[in-house]
Amino acid sequence: MDGISSYSAFLAAHKPQLVLSGVPEHFWGILCKKIKDQIFDSGSAFQLVKIDYDEEERAPYDPLWSVMAIRDIDRMNSSHIYLIDHAWTFKANSIRNNLRNVPVLLERMCNLIQATSKTTEEKIDEVCQCIWKYANTYAIESEELSVEDRVPVWYVMDELGSGITHSDNPNFRIVPFIHIPEQLTYTLLFPIENVEEGDIITRNFVEGHYSDSRQREAMLIPWRYYEYFDDDFSQEEPGANYFLEGHIVESLPDLEVLSVRENASTKLKVFSEYEFINQYLTASEFEIVDNENDADILWYTSHFKTFRELSVASPHKFVNQFPFEYVITIKDLLAIIARRGHKQNNDGDKLVTMPAWLPTTFNMKTELPKLVSYYMQRKKQGLDNHWICKPYNLARGLDTYITNNLDFLCRLPLSGPKVAQKYIEDPVLFERPDVGLVKFDVRYVVLLKSVNPNELYVYNNFFLRLSNKAFTLDNFDDYEKHFTVMNYSQGVSLFKLLCNDFKEAWSNQYPDYSWNEVEKSILQMFADLFKSATAVDAPCGIAKSPQSRALYAADIMLCWNEKNGKKLIQPKLLEVNWMPDCRRACEYYPDFYNDIFSVMFLDKEVNTCTKVL
Repeated sequence: MDGISSYSAFLAAHKPQLVLSGVPEHFWGILCKKIKDQIFDSGSAFQLVKIDYDEEERAPYDPLWSVMAIRDIDRMNSSHIYLIDHAWTFKANSIRNNLRNVPVLLERMCNLIQATSKTTEEKIDEVCQCIWKYANTYAIESEELSVEDRVPVWYVMDELGSGITHSDNPNFRIVPFIHIPEQLTYTLLFPIENVEEGDIITRNFVEGHYSDSRQREAMLIPWRYYEYFDDDFSQEEPGANYFLEGHIVESLPDLEVLSVRENASTKLKVFSEYEFINQYLTASEFEIVDNENDADILWYTSHFKTFRELSVASPHKFVNQFPFEYVITIKDLLAIIARRGHKQNNDGDKLVTMPAWLPTTFNMKTELPKLVSYYMQRKKQGLDNHWICKPYNLARGLDTYITNNLDFLCRLPLSGPKVAQKYIEDPVLFERPDVGLVKFDVRYVVLLKSVNPNELYVYNNFFLRLSNKAFTLDNFDDYEKHFTVMNYSQGVSLFKLLCNDFKEAWSNQYPDYSWNEVEKSILQMFADLFKSATAVDAPCGIAKSPQSRALYAADIMLCWNEKNGKKLIQPKLLEVNWMPDCRRACEYYPDFYNDIFSVMFLDKEVNTCTKVL
């Protein structure tokens, strides 16, 4: 009875995971028993074998190890599911620290990759270079977990698991499995074909269906020869289906109804889900209310999709979002929008992509072969090849990595949708008296008041974010050297620098580069972006909606560019943030929301906002 009871509890907790992972049902009962009794019996069925190569015979993609069956294995025999332990679980930016702090781990990994280095640091470098041939990934998806806890985790299986080689027609599968009561992760190994004694055990390193076969080929670069390094890397804008993929359909407003819309003549009532609006919006023309039905202005912090319904039921109301505005707030779509209308550069260098204000960007889910081609052509020219890889829709540097390791780049698509952006290797730096020359980025608050006709404003008081350590093009896992967002990291100091203080310091540090001129190029960049974002109808562009007003935060960096032998400063757009945290804006400038709302809803001109479009 206990066995039946424990199996029922096991299924209640794990059936969705087993079904999603494709573990055949006839293995479930034995799996429950093996986990409960901690039975690791793979040694009864398999043997790890080191492959001997003649001197200089082994190619870089040839395996060092293999796993052989030492008995016949029937795929329908329920006993043939095996637990594989994990030798190392890590976050991708903590590899070096892990290896330095745990010498025994370093030696184990050196044995796995058959390292030839002598010193500790050389061994660490060699493991960092080779580990992506062995690393696997999983992420825990649960609404109960914080965003940080859902960031993908990487792991290396024990020697037997790591020794299994790739095949396009494998005889086994491996899948990660999280035992929920203990929060322990294993890998499950089970047959999908019958195997005879002496057969080599294989698995498919890149499972799933890929409409572009070269995407899969590129993902297999760590393990086998790839022949498309010299292919064309030019990018084309995808069709409307790509813009809709994974998104809840939004209804468009009834423009005919809204053509006779009347604005409220009295005090505007504001319903806001954002606490800082409720706290800091104090202008006499506005009144905070607790009921949406009473409001003239609806300010939501969750996505609003029903624009048509709002236009019909409440044509007098405003809402703080535009239909399909996600085309600029999600990173893969932002790159498409930014490139719109910029088919080629005028300098003749095909490695210089356009527009100049967008770092060269590839979608790792759909454009990995193009990224690989661009990477290899840069490598042939001896150019810097560091890339920053970011999830489509996360902020604060979460699940974001800087690397020049091609194997790692080719593995990253398995950890979720990401873009790879050319890392800015020559940023304009800022002299911090206590630190030295550091990276910084600038956050502008951008107000979209109208689409077709376009009305765009920028809040003049921008926000500075600075690194805490002097910049050098190394130690890319050092967060305080390469990243600027310090608000959300525990134990990390936040350096406060107001807009006017920055401008004064800039005039001293860069007397030959007027900030007014630099800012003109930044504002022009915003104008170009929003022209492109509204030039095409929804779902490929932001739609017209007279009821809509929106606030975004655009993060930019400055880098050095050279033209005709002269050094110029080029702004680079990093991302556009939806529903940004405006706490600092309110604390630094208490009239922030009074000014913003006056521009957006009262048609006032205020000296803190500049019209860009």
